[in-house]
Amino acid sequence: MSNYFINTNTKQITFTDNRFYATGDGHHVPSVTTILQAYPKDAHFFKWLKEVGEDADTIRDEAGRRGSIVHKLTEEYDAGMEINLLNTDGNIGYKLAEWSMFERYVQFRKSHEFEVLLSEVNIVDPKLGFAGTIDRVIRYNGKNILLDIKTSNAIHDQYWLQLAAYAELYKKNIKGKGKQIDAVAILWLNAKTRTEKQFQGIGWQLVFRDNAERPNDMKLFKATQELWRAQNKTLQPKSLQYNISHKL
Repeated sequence: MSNYFINTNTKQITFTDNRFYATGDGHHVPSVTTILQAYPKDAHFFKWLKEVGEDADTIRDEAGRRGSIVHKLTEEYDAGMEINLLNTDGNIGYKLAEWSMFERYVQFRKSHEFEVLLSEVNIVDPKLGFAGTIDRVIRYNGKNILLDIKTSNAIHDQYWLQLAAYAELYKKNIKGKGKQIDAVAILWLNAKTRTEKQFQGIGWQLVFRDNAERPNDMKLFKATQELWRAQNKTLQPKSLQYNISHKL
């Protein structure tokens, strides 16, 4: 999701709040990940927060930046683009952690043949009251799998709520080929795996959610959505507007 739009007539650029998606009628709905900020934190989070202290924001921001870069690399790779570690000046263009995770994605793709039905698609649903960006929907072994790419240090419980919400967005809004979601899975590119098996390699792992758990995941997401609404009754998206150019 781009968090800005350019008006060439007024020669202005507006940066919008990336916690929200525009519905097209002047209104906004929160993103799935924004809603999940209301999901209760577990003991591991508070232990981590205590350990890193005032560096928590810096670590969080760096992790978000790394994840965005890895997502962009995988998207371009799936689109058939050649991805190069070196930039046009001949210098290394990515950090080692970023390139390592991209390499793991390449290994995953080479070890599993599948068709990409959708990639990085934004879905906004005012009736559901939320929106999100689905990483991939793939056709693998005769099944349609909603796939989310993660670069985090662990697979957290709320990730499955996130995928449940994405599956609901997909179900309500995507027509035609691939409408049915048969399974949801996380492709974890920062796994601690050191052996190669059917759904894992060195440093990556494809983790499927038990389909029996998916209805409860959606139930928990809806409960979290109600909690978020109660906590953020007056919250409105912020925006900043600037001119595209200036001349004295």
